[in-house]
Amino acid sequence: MCGIAGIIAKDPQSINADRLKRMTDVISHRGPDGEGHWISPSGEVGLGHRRLSIIDLSHEADQPMHYMDRYTLVFNGEIYNYIELRETLLQQGYGFHTQSDTEVLMALYHRDREKCLGLLDGMFAFVLYDRQENTIFCARDRFGEKPFFYSYEKGKQFLFGSEMKCLWAGGIPKAVNQRMMFNYLAYGFVHNKADLSETFYEGCTRLPHSHYLTINLHTLELSLNRYYDIDWQQHHQSISVKDAQNSFRELFYTSVKRRLRSDVSVGSSLSGGLDSSLVVCVIDELKKGTKQKQNTFSAVFPGFKKDERQFMDMVIAKTNVDPHFVTPQDAAFLEDIDKVFHHQEEPFGSASIYAQYCVMRLAKENDVTVLLDGQGADEIMAGYHPYYIQFFNELKKHNPALYKKEMAAYNELQRGNAINRSIHSGYKNKVKRYLAPSASSLRKKYQYFQQLTGREFNSDFFHTYYPESFTNHYHYESLNHSLYASTMDGDLQDLLRFADRNSMAHSREVRLPFLSHELVDFLFTLPAEYKIREGWTKWIMRSATENIIPQEITWRKDKIGYEPPQKNWMGHSDVIENIMTSRMKLIEAGVLNPKLAKRIIQGEDASVKKDNSWAYWMAGKMI
Repeated sequence: MCGIAGIIAKDPQSINADRLKRMTDVISHRGPDGEGHWISPSGEVGLGHRRLSIIDLSHEADQPMHYMDRYTLVFNGEIYNYIELRETLLQQGYGFHTQSDTEVLMALYHRDREKCLGLLDGMFAFVLYDRQENTIFCARDRFGEKPFFYSYEKGKQFLFGSEMKCLWAGGIPKAVNQRMMFNYLAYGFVHNKADLSETFYEGCTRLPHSHYLTINLHTLELSLNRYYDIDWQQHHQSISVKDAQNSFRELFYTSVKRRLRSDVSVGSSLSGGLDSSLVVCVIDELKKGTKQKQNTFSAVFPGFKKDERQFMDMVIAKTNVDPHFVTPQDAAFLEDIDKVFHHQEEPFGSASIYAQYCVMRLAKENDVTVLLDGQGADEIMAGYHPYYIQFFNELKKHNPALYKKEMAAYNELQRGNAINRSIHSGYKNKVKRYLAPSASSLRKKYQYFQQLTGREFNSDFFHTYYPESFTNHYHYESLNHSLYASTMDGDLQDLLRFADRNSMAHSREVRLPFLSHELVDFLFTLPAEYKIREGWTKWIMRSATENIIPQEITWRKDKIGYEPPQKNWMGHSDVIENIMTSRMKLIEAGVLNPKLAKRIIQGEDASVKKDNSWAYWMAGKMI
């Protein structure tokens, strides 16, 4: 796990060691264990690296790394199946000087070129220079666990980095993308689902996950290609429940085993939910018979309605772990928030990611470098309650008898659930159910109505960017189609960004067993009723692992995110003052209506039932 940066340019005078070092210095948090810089003999390629040592801690594995007197690589991430790949390559005559996955990656590329990406089980973003072919090859992992940003001036230069601040340090102007700002403030979008390459800054492009790009150094022409996608329409209707459960266990255990490979300490995040609890319990099984004790790290909020401590304690009692807890407070939140903004670089929708930030800091304080986490399970196995809507729509259309049975089971199971609103209640759910095909256009019209009545935006700004409102889809062909959108284009992309920046802010590495592509591909072949069954979300996982984790967690019917008491925090006087400061900056920039300067943000009021904390958060915007 590291940070990478570099420059490819037609003019060798534009590449020098000082410029490269500025680009890597700003991401020193991603790699505190070492740094390296290299410029090709031609002067057209400059590569920089910051190292967080995880596999092969020797200096032999430092980067930029060279191979066969032909290839030079800077690599961020982990190839979890590098041991199996290395053994195959050794049998085929390839030699290695290190025990690292980095060297295996270069040998595999030499053998298979871009097809090597299909063989990798891992998270990665890397740049490889081929001296013989005079080409650059860049790639990013299937689901977007590791970041990669670049700035490209056709025929002149290509700058890249693990974070956008690398580009700014390299001389790219820091200019806000006004279209993205409008869609964030108006609708809450933190990425453009229709174009994942777009960022909140001009001149900063994101390499989409599942893609690679090549650069011909003779012309500096760029070519972008996709190498992976999920076939969400392929179903194995004939697979039995037992076979599906066995396959899930086998694939998940294999994924966890591979993600435990490390030459430094490995622990786990524990939230108390189903996903992280399963990860912790499986690791505990795999460590039985050894003297290794698993460290777990958790955020708790005593007295808060959605605190998960009781479920964490159930897992801790069942396993041989050394638990660690942190309770993020509003005062600390105010002290740290600028640091979180610095590392995240782009806006986020709530203060909830601060809890994760604190958990990663806790891991650093206890000298645990790698943490396994449960992210991804909800998006690939229908863990969120809104997926019920897509599930029932699919059954109603294709299997009416099963639809009636499953709807009755859902109503019975969710009766009395005080955490998650029924899909039958609330105007938003009703719109999604009955007006799904037109919900996005209705949302846009509602925003126009808000502007006419509330005039929150500066009129010129609004009319310039309102026609460029992003589309948010609410209607899908099937449950699988909805899960595909969430995984490849939707909220998972935001969660992966938050996790990467929060962990790397403290020089920690997060590994996600649920995002093994073999497991993901398998789960997308299962029928919808294996994912939601008898009212239960993630049914295949629950049923396949019910003897592994505490029953109270396996068969929890409520769903709670990693949620702090944000409403209380947003009512703090210092927070309100900061919001007003942000609001004034947006007014001065011609984004918000000047009349908002006089609109008062109310503090915490026990008599107000509606939680407006999300609205407070949106850079001072009030709904």
